[in-house]
Amino acid sequence: MSKANNKPDMLAQKHMITKSKKPKSKTPKTKPDLSVEIAGYRFKNPIWTASGTCGYGEELDTIFDLNRLGGIVTKSITRQPRPGHPTPRCAEESSGMLNAIGLANVGVEKYVAEKLRFLDEYDIGVVVNVAGFGFDEYVEVCAMLADCPRADMIELNISCPNVSTGGIEFGASASDVERIVKAVKKVFPRPIIPKLSPNVTNIAGIAKGAEAGGADAISLINTLIGMSVDIYTRRPGLTNNRGGLSGPAIKPIALSMVNRVYDVVDVPVIGIGGASSAEDVIQFMLCGASAVQLGTALFIQPDLPITVERDLKKYLTSQGLTSITEIIGKIEKY
Repeated sequence: MSKANNKPDMLAQKHMITKSKKPKSKTPKTKPDLSVEIAGYRFKNPIWTASGTCGYGEELDTIFDLNRLGGIVTKSITRQPRPGHPTPRCAEESSGMLNAIGLANVGVEKYVAEKLRFLDEYDIGVVVNVAGFGFDEYVEVCAMLADCPRADMIELNISCPNVSTGGIEFGASASDVERIVKAVKKVFPRPIIPKLSPNVTNIAGIAKGAEAGGADAISLINTLIGMSVDIYTRRPGLTNNRGGLSGPAIKPIALSMVNRVYDVVDVPVIGIGGASSAEDVIQFMLCGASAVQLGTALFIQPDLPITVERDLKKYLTSQGLTSITEIIGKIEKY
């Protein structure tokens, strides 16, 4: 065969090789949808802030556009203002942080008059964390928030380990949790989300008690009780002696409890505990969480929600998924 006659075949072969090597586009036909629905409310993404880590929202507003959040959980509110525990009330640990803030807050009246109004202009879900030192206080504070339409939901802090009365005492018994959820449901017309403690023997039973009381969703976990000691002063790292441990150290415990609760209740679960990346958020959602709160990590990277939002979209695209809801509870157990 002559060279002249061979040229068309070579060109055709080259063209075929070029076509076969052309990569297929992995871009989905539609943009990844990060929105999730919880208790009848649609959140633009599953990224929430954890109570106590962003104050009332103003602190983060100077760092990034709060409208990028799915939801914001404001710091715990009590009936009366509280100064909290004296310092030191935070102590950094090798894999997290201990805190015993003592529910320092402005009180519900000032919160409604000043702090809650700040969030009026933002298109995000507002979840008000409510704490108390007695059954009646929880009910009273929730009743005072009933006429505040910007309080989209209430997260009941019945699991705080940093006060001597109230808090964790209510969250340690399934019957008590059921009772308090029923009571606040009577005075607050929108969703109630009890926040459960990991410092219990039967998290599944307590979650079922919350559901029996009418909980619209369940968030977990709160911090674990911990302690640090200065070997030179021989004093604890916190004036309260013990405090709540948060951060990466508690993530495996949080994942386990989220998955355990997801398996026994029919209401949405909100995951909390050590999440500091999109990968962590995905792990929580695979274990059953419909949304995930970022907490301690915000002290290190305040604009973390923006990074997580971007990386969640990348993950969905890489997996050929169109909606974040496709991964909720999809862990494949052995």
